[in-house]
Amino acid sequence: MSASALPGLAPPKPIPIRDRASLVFIEKGRLDVLDGAFVVVDERGVRTQIPVGGLVCLMLEPGTRVSHAAVGLAARAGTLLVWCGEAGVRLYAAGQPGGARSDRLLWQARLALDESARLKVVRRMFSLRFEEEAPERRSVDQLRGIEGARVRRFYEIQAQQNGVEWRRRAYDRGDWDAADIPNRCLSAATACLHGLAEAAILAAGYAPAIGFLHSGRPLSFVYDVADLFKFETVVPVAFKVAGRVAKGQPLQGSVEGVVRRDCRDIFRRTKLLERLIPSIEDVLSAGGLPPPGEPADAQPPAFTEAPSGDGGHRG
Repeated sequence: MSASALPGLAPPKPIPIRDRASLVFIEKGRLDVLDGAFVVVDERGVRTQIPVGGLVCLMLEPGTRVSHAAVGLAARAGTLLVWCGEAGVRLYAAGQPGGARSDRLLWQARLALDESARLKVVRRMFSLRFEEEAPERRSVDQLRGIEGARVRRFYEIQAQQNGVEWRRRAYDRGDWDAADIPNRCLSAATACLHGLAEAAILAAGYAPAIGFLHSGRPLSFVYDVADLFKFETVVPVAFKVAGRVAKGQPLQGSVEGVVRRDCRDIFRRTKLLERLIPSIEDVLSAGGLPPPGEPADAQPPAFTEAPSGDGGHRG
């Protein structure tokens, strides 16, 4: 039976990432589908409609329940569902709105396995992040060390500019409240950026686990991509909010909530969603290896459909 013959409303066509709003955090509510739309029913029974097709990512915090129909709608709309811990920091599970093609995934894997190509990709990431060419004759490990030193220095500068007492980057995953305010702000801010980066990677048809500078983690490539934009977006936001707390200025809501809203605003101002997928293509192209073609003896699909959304969307 074709999709058009199914009862109810026709499934939504995925909207490209660049045309969407960034993300929404949900806690203590039940996600379901009503009249073909995504709704959240809170503990008081109040229903709030969410334009799931117009969002990149939904971050589901403790106390959230999701119906089968809601997960199916999110998958068809190409919206990533991320089950996370308090303040969106601990990642428990994530949906898979991408996966419509394997050519880009194979290209990514080929680049990561080729030592020369991998170094070229890492060097391109370095130049985009720091707006200067990477030092010559440096290995990936050496570039990682240079990057780490610059990141620590950037944190120190941001702390000084915002009047924040800064020691080091540290927090306990098992005890969120034990971290100091600057670290809580940074963790909440980077969680927002990681959610968007993972959604873009999946929508474009790549694998979050196949990283170049980072490796050995389920989200290695997410960290690679997010780091390209961290300095211009979430890190300044985190330290500005921490500075307001240090100066005793009142906040509208929790520290984490203020950080999220400010991150949402900076994502919009910097046009981040328009830049994520082109930047991924940019850094991978720097590896100098062409995307693999289809094997001559491969079996073509029995049914073809017009593409919609981004390259990795299944819808």
